[in-house]
Parts: sequence; C-alpha cells; structure tokens
Amino acid sequence: MALYNASNKMDSKAKKLALFEGAMNKVYGPYPTDTPDPASWQPPAKPGAGGHRGRYLWTDAFGVINFITLSHEKDGIQSQKLYLGLARRLADKVHSVLGRTRDGTSRLRGATDEEPLKGGLRIGKLDAEGPDGDGQYHHYLTLWMFALNRLALATEEPHWNDLAVQLAKAIHPHFMTKKGGQESMVWKISMDMRHVLVDSKGNLDDVDGLAVYQLLQETAERFNKRNATDSSSSSRLDTEIEHYRRIMASHPKRLSGDPLDLGMSLWISHLDKEATWSRELAKQGLTIARNRFLPAAQSPVSVDEKHSYRLAFREFGGCMGIKCYVDDPAQPLHTAAEAVLDAWEGKVLNAADGDLRPINLVMYAAALIPGAFHKDYMGLGKG
Repeated sequence: MALYNASNKMDSKAKKLALFEGAMNKVYGPYPTDTPDPASWQPPAKPGAGGHRGRYLWTDAFGVINFITLSHEKDGIQSQKLYLGLARRLADKVHSVLGRTRDGTSRLRGATDEEPLKGGLRIGKLDAEGPDGDGQYHHYLTLWMFALNRLALATEEPHWNDLAVQLAKAIHPHFMTKKGGQESMVWKISMDMRHVLVDSKGNLDDVDGLAVYQLLQETAERFNKRNATDSSSSSRLDTEIEHYRRIMASHPKRLSGDPLDLGMSLWISHLDKEATWSRELAKQGLTIARNRFLPAAQSPVSVDEKHSYRLAFREFGGCMGIKCYVDDPAQPLHTAAEAVLDAWEGKVLNAADGDLRPINLVMYAAALIPGAFHKDYMGLGKG
C-alpha cells in the first residue's frame, strides 16, 4: 500500500507539472526547451498575455513567478538556467513595453534610463481611455514588485529587487490621499501618475503595500549583509511602510466573499502569519473558504453558457491563496482546493473568451503548483 500511495503521489505531481507547463506554453510559447540560453526568445505579442502590445501587468507577474517555479520543478541545471532566463526576458519586456507610453516612443513621465521604473508601470489595458482604460493599479504594481523580488532571490541578482524598491518609492505618493482629514488611498491613477481615475480604495491595497514593501526591504538588507555593504538609504522603505500601517489602522478589512478576494487575502497573509493583521485577515478568508467558496466550487464546471457566473481566474486565485496559507496537502482545505482544480481540468480553455484566456491559464498554473508564490519556496524567504 505504501508503494502504491507513493506511486500515486508521483503520478499526481507529474500530471500537475505537465498541466502547468502546458498552460504556460499556451500563453508564452513557443519558447526554446533545448538550450539553457533563451537570448533569442521574445515574449509573444499575440496572443501574449492578452494586453496592450501583448503585455498585461497582472498576467505577466504570474508569468515571471511561474517561470521561476518551473526552474525549480523541472530536472537539471539546463532547465533551471532556461526558465530563469525566460523569467528575466519577460521582466525586461514588461519594463520596455509597460514602462513606456502607449506608442513606445518615450518612457513614462519621471522615468529615466538610469531609473526606468520611476514612472511606474501601465496596466496594459487595450483601450487608452474610458471606464476600463489604461492607467496604473496599486494592486497590480505590488504584485509586480513581488515578482521582481522572487526573481532577485531565485537568480541571486540584487538589481531586480532594487528595481522593485525603485518602483515602490515612485508610485507610493501618487496613490495616497486624505478623505475627511483621514489618510486613505485611491485605486487607480493615470498612466503619467498625474491624475486620479478611481478615487475609492482597494480593499487590500494597504495590506499589499505593507507586506510587499516589508519583503522588499528585508531582501535588500539580506543582499547588503551578504555582500558586506552598508545599507543604502535608497533601499529603505520605513516611511512608506509606516504610512500603510496608519491607513490599515483606520480601515478595517471586510472580505467580500469573492474567491479572488479571499485567495489574495490568504496569499498576502501567509507572507507574515504572526502579525495581528494577518491573523485577523486570514481568519476571515479561511471561514469564507470553508463555508462558502469550496463547497460550491467543487461542483462540476459547466462552461456551455457564454456568460457563466463562474469566472475561472477568480476561482484559481482562491485555490492558490488557500494552498499557500494551508500548505499541508493532508489538510481538508488544501484537499478541497485540489478538488476545485480537478473540476476545472480540461475546461480552462473554454472558460471564457480570448481576452480572459491568458489570465485564466497563468492563474490555473499557479493554483496547480503555487511554487514561488509561497514565501519559503526553495528557501526564497530564508536568510
């Protein structure tokens, strides 16, 4: 029986990895698999990640992190070099497209060749203007910072984390506001960061800022210590971190019940499980997962209706967050999240129109194997 169970586990892992890589190939393929040097590879513009000129910041953040996961999950030094190379190439491409104006002729306002992310990064929306037009989202930017942080740690190249810190400092003041004399945030700003486009606050924006900025600062200190250099004031984010703390203190969190909301709340909470805010937020997320999301989402998936109420990427976000926070595969919540993914198997490509297909696929892969999304994956979170 023990041998049978071990064999089943190996088969399950191999199957997940095949589905994972298949999903990534549908978004970013074809990419080379027979060389450790992907210097000639360019992330495809069509279909690419589904955004403007083939780039969409949220999808590509998942793409970078997923390539890092593949670098560890695939056997051999050549595979490690290949997938880390793909992650680097994708990150550079995002900066060259979303760090520039839509016509590509100049960097975003405030950015320079020496500080390419000082102007922030565009979302990558297909339309320049309108209710769903291009601009900058705080929660997309913090996810991208996390992706750069993972890349720095996986490659042991500090400049990726330095870029994340540069981005963090640049965008922070433009999302901050006061309402009724109380510190708060806005959700969306213009591409040039001059104007507020949506003046409401994202539910998790302050929490995302706190947890990710802390991670960036800890990583900068880790690299400084390893390289026996003095901590540079340019890598310090104390002022911004304290700003987020003050906003969090006056904005209690109430999760909506949306699967993506609960998933991202559990993911961000797992980065600092001992913090009071993390325990309180995770308690809400786990309760919603246990009582509402998982019982419903394990039911068979039907994607026959054109406008299905089940949005694949939202459920995948829920599953990924659950598996990061409850990382023991034997725990019931983890097992239930796997059952949700089983229900979606073979149906992901038909779950939405082409615009949502890339985000569905990269988030499906991350839900199958959270990998580098987990703080301590292959020692990434340990000093």
